[in-house]
Amino acid sequence: MMAGRKTVTAETVEEYGKPYGDYGDGGYVPGDLIEVYDLRQRLRCTIRATKVYIIEFGNIPEEVWRGETFASADEFRECHVRCLPHLHLHDGFEFVTLHFALVDIILP
Repeated sequence: MMAGRKTVTAETVEEYGKPYGDYGDGGYVPGDLIEVYDLRQRLRCTIRATKVYIIEFGNIPEEVWRGETFASADEFRECHVRCLPHLHLHDGFEFVTLHFALVDIILP
């Protein structure tokens, strides 16, 4: 993210709107300025949401798999199956994609 290569993240529709941790509001919309913290709760960077839309697991757009830094839609799917073993990820399963641009890097 801070290198500027990752420009998209995907979350299940069910989880997208939920707040997370002490700092995450959840449910971001285009234009939102988002602070990104590391696992030690240190502010690392600021990003701006540019697009938010729903995709289906069986039809991953190129801008999504490339933005998530995968080499293909198949690699995106394989990784998400491994990372989300508790979910039945079928072709019609929906994810919300959050596209973003790096605004500022906060040095430790």
